[in-house]
Amino acid sequence: MSSLVIDWTRIAMRKVEIEDAEMMRIAIRQEIERSGESRYDHRLHGLLLVAHGQSGRQVAELLGEDARTVQRWVSRFETHGFAGLREGERPGRPSRISAEAWNAIGQDLRRSPLSLGYTQANWDGKLLSEHLRARHRLKLGVRQCQRIFNQMGFRRRKPRPVVAQADPERQAAFKKTAPTRKKRAR
Repeated sequence: MSSLVIDWTRIAMRKVEIEDAEMMRIAIRQEIERSGESRYDHRLHGLLLVAHGQSGRQVAELLGEDARTVQRWVSRFETHGFAGLREGERPGRPSRISAEAWNAIGQDLRRSPLSLGYTQANWDGKLLSEHLRARHRLKLGVRQCQRIFNQMGFRRRKPRPVVAQADPERQAAFKKTAPTRKKRAR
């Protein structure tokens, strides 16, 4: 039995290319930024290149990072090992709402605004902003108040009007069989 030996250095490999490389670089970058695990893997690849003798500047250029960022990765790795490359806690800005106020707001939102002396029957961002200013001396914008609804598990939904004395069975049948409107060709 004879053995076949291939000399790979003599075989010419064709250049591998990605179509629309600039757009793909952006897409890959976004994918890396999407999760903590992929950012960790990205840092490991950077360290692997440094371990293979690449300079911090070369690695930074290859990975689309700043040279100082690669230096920080190496420093954190040398100080803390692999744990130094993991995502740390990102605390963000401290909340302006205390735990007690948060609980009180949650209780208020479970009640009708009418029972709290407001003229509208449903909560919205604008009303909550006014409520927080009046009752808790907190000045938050409407958009932030909408986020509070989401954080507390509330959904923003407007009630649908109900037609008085309508037959529920006929309404249900109409909903199931209503024709779909087709767009006109222009």
